[in-house]
Amino acid sequence: MFPAPEIIESEVFAELPLEYRHPRPTAWGDANRGGQSLHSFLEGPSFDREGNLYVVDIPFGRVFRVSPSGKFAQIAEYDGEPNGLKIHRDGRIFITDYKHGVIFLDPVSGCVTPILERRWSERFKGVNDLFFADNGDLYFTDQGQTGFQDPTGRVFRLSAAGKLELLIGVIPSPNGLVMNPEQNALFVAVTRGNSVWRMPLLPDGTTTKVGLFIQLSGSLAGPDGLAMDETGSLAVAHAGLGSVWLFDRLGQPLYRVRSCAGLLTTNIAYGGADRKSLYITESDTGSILRAVMPTPGRTMFSHRD
Repeated sequence: MFPAPEIIESEVFAELPLEYRHPRPTAWGDANRGGQSLHSFLEGPSFDREGNLYVVDIPFGRVFRVSPSGKFAQIAEYDGEPNGLKIHRDGRIFITDYKHGVIFLDPVSGCVTPILERRWSERFKGVNDLFFADNGDLYFTDQGQTGFQDPTGRVFRLSAAGKLELLIGVIPSPNGLVMNPEQNALFVAVTRGNSVWRMPLLPDGTTTKVGLFIQLSGSLAGPDGLAMDETGSLAVAHAGLGSVWLFDRLGQPLYRVRSCAGLLTTNIAYGGADRKSLYITESDTGSILRAVMPTPGRTMFSHRD
């Protein structure tokens, strides 16, 4: 239906050092990786203002800071399963943790503090990824083990004032999410549906006419992390296919970034001095890949305090 997208090659920016690789069984690996003994599973890339890249390691409850030169430093290890990480415009680090809900990380002490463990008295299914709107509202997905057998994955909004709202609760495996530049639509990666949904946001904050924006095919997993560039083009990490797709604001394919390492291209973040570098967590090999993109990514720090 469309011309084949142009190929962009990637390179290895950094690899998890051997000192942090100790393969062993975990409860998360039993449930999500077929019982494999894992050395790591890197996810949740996010940059701070100094150009350091933060990533999480889901099965071992670790958080790493990667310097602009690619050097890893462990800044936290705790009893949890961190999946998504975003740095607020004021510098605070927020994590969506499968076991503990939404938590706050102090990068100096390495201590974590629960922010949102339950909705009313009910635990979450397993929160996955998060995104901050320009007004400070926090959107996050509650994926758990949902899929076509149980299409009850959810998207929540925690307002800057502290009000928690359920926006939708019928998604078969909601994962990464990002807003358009106008902040009136939310895009959600639907991993088991191998698709990306578009959720229009009304002036009162509710959503309606949620629809299928992009239908992908192939892969051994599905779309995972999302990112947006300055033109409104959507980058989609296609886990299980070793690719990141770039679609224009109408959903037309423009580019395919090809992994130079494994197939588990799980999540993405724009960075570098000009924000034209796309950094990709390749979770099978414990690598962070980098590719040069045609347009800068949207900054997360558009409203400096």
